[in-house]
Amino acid sequence: MSAVPAAVQAPPKSGLRPMTGNEAIARGAWEAGVTVAAAYPGTPSTEIMESLATYPATDLHAQWATNEKVALDVAIGASFAGSRALAAMKHVGLNVAADAFMSQAYIGVNGGLVIAVADDPGIHSSQNEQDSRLYGQFATVPVLEPADAQEALDLTRFAFALSERFDTMVMVRTTTRMSHTRSGVKVGTRTEVPSRGFVEDRVKNVMVPAHARGRHMALLEREAALKAYLRDSPIQRWEKGDPKVGIITAGTCYTYVREVLPNASVLKLGASWPLPAKLLRDFCASVERVFVVEELESFIEREMLALGLKVSGKEFFPRVGEFSPELVRAGFEKAGVLAPRPQAAAGWSPEPIARPPVLCAGCPHTSTYMAVRATGARVAGDIGCYTLAALDPLRGIDTCVAMGSSIGVATGMAKAGEPRPVLATIGDSTFLHAGIPALIDAVYNDADITVMLLDNHITAMTGGQHHAGTGKTLRGEVAPRVDYEALMRAVGVKWVRKVDSYDLAAMHQALREAIGHRGVSVVISDRPCVIDPVRIKGPPLAIDDKLCNACQSCMNLGCPAMTWGEATFEGRHTVQIDPALCVGCTLCAQVCTVDCIKPTQAAQP
Repeated sequence: MSAVPAAVQAPPKSGLRPMTGNEAIARGAWEAGVTVAAAYPGTPSTEIMESLATYPATDLHAQWATNEKVALDVAIGASFAGSRALAAMKHVGLNVAADAFMSQAYIGVNGGLVIAVADDPGIHSSQNEQDSRLYGQFATVPVLEPADAQEALDLTRFAFALSERFDTMVMVRTTTRMSHTRSGVKVGTRTEVPSRGFVEDRVKNVMVPAHARGRHMALLEREAALKAYLRDSPIQRWEKGDPKVGIITAGTCYTYVREVLPNASVLKLGASWPLPAKLLRDFCASVERVFVVEELESFIEREMLALGLKVSGKEFFPRVGEFSPELVRAGFEKAGVLAPRPQAAAGWSPEPIARPPVLCAGCPHTSTYMAVRATGARVAGDIGCYTLAALDPLRGIDTCVAMGSSIGVATGMAKAGEPRPVLATIGDSTFLHAGIPALIDAVYNDADITVMLLDNHITAMTGGQHHAGTGKTLRGEVAPRVDYEALMRAVGVKWVRKVDSYDLAAMHQALREAIGHRGVSVVISDRPCVIDPVRIKGPPLAIDDKLCNACQSCMNLGCPAMTWGEATFEGRHTVQIDPALCVGCTLCAQVCTVDCIKPTQAAQP
């Protein structure tokens, strides 16, 4: 189910309550008087906007946008109009929004403008492991890094004040652990901030070259002022301790450092950009040995080395993956700060059962990729649940780059002379996010490709969020719904067909005909997600052990409800269906070679 409730409740009064980092960012934005907020869902940032939608619509407008650039543009527009605004996205979403992000850095703000960006160290649910702090430095935009949910609320509130004080966007950068970990938070009340109104200033607001040259100089002056201000800001916390070891850190790494070395001297940076040079020098002069503990890139470490300060960092702590207390301890052991722990005695230790990532039981994408694989086409995939079809047993995707890349990649392969038929698969939300321009390009350049639009009526991979193709808004209100068939024809696609994803025979036939069409053809695979926003479950199916010949054709679906069972009939092994997991989609029955899969007796009339 979506995290957005059907009925919005009144916000809780001030006091202490448990919150995730994402919920705390939302709370901080609401308390700061934000009036417009926009996002595109993406783990680990999704819940920020879902949480904001639980606050009264009379306080703020919260929306899902078609992509992250649109979300940032909406927030920028609200800032131009004089209101406080927030845009939220995951790290790869900032890539999509980067064009507007870089230009707005020159323009600055009117109403406070904050961008919440969630990085994903460890690549739990992303296609890469980038460090968004580099974007902040690149654009000369302040980057604030909360270490827990309380700081997430406090720094978000602070970010809006900082934004308006220095005429700048502000990035609040979190990570997966920070976004989803729950801790106690002292919440406050909302501050109503009057709109400043639109300010007529074309030299500041309109980025043509003549104006941009002057704004670039203003940006550099702002950077110097920010450095001076942040040097003495309370968000930079110097915790004096043992002078033998000093540690500079930010974000969730601070909690790991404190757990591993509770008595060390620590400079906890609330802002990782711009860095206060004098504060860093003073801290380094107060201790004998300095370490920088930071996830991903050696961002702070490099800046300190550039200042001529002797520090250690990635020599002992990795540049990849998510940190933990154990990893931080190992780094300090390697550095000789902590004595090595004794090796554990050899013995038995439990091992988790391997659980390969698979599509859900009854997922409508399963039949689609069964049909796609049968075509023998070269398949360009995209970002969504369906990316799992690259794995066994479906093996239906050959490439996957980024959101909305599949159609453009397919066009390139076809133009390069790929000998196989070329097919692009893309989900409904991803198509609206970034697939439409590529489809227009494919039609315009007469690409001989087939596009498979996987329409499961929701943004499923991030938990069932609405989009422009679902007919509902973030708050569940009825909205216009994109007509995909009309859209395809409007951009010039001549061959379009919609097929029920559960009709395997029709899916095979449609794909054969689509591939036979010269030019761009589109098959819309149409069936709601079986999990989000509600779980769909029909009568479960069962296998007649006496008829099953163990051919395992049904196992090629990769359905988690089906297992290769123990010997059950006359000592023969057969496939088994878990009735608790089965949703009754009938795909297994459609591929069964001996017609041994039927609804359970209880479900039969």
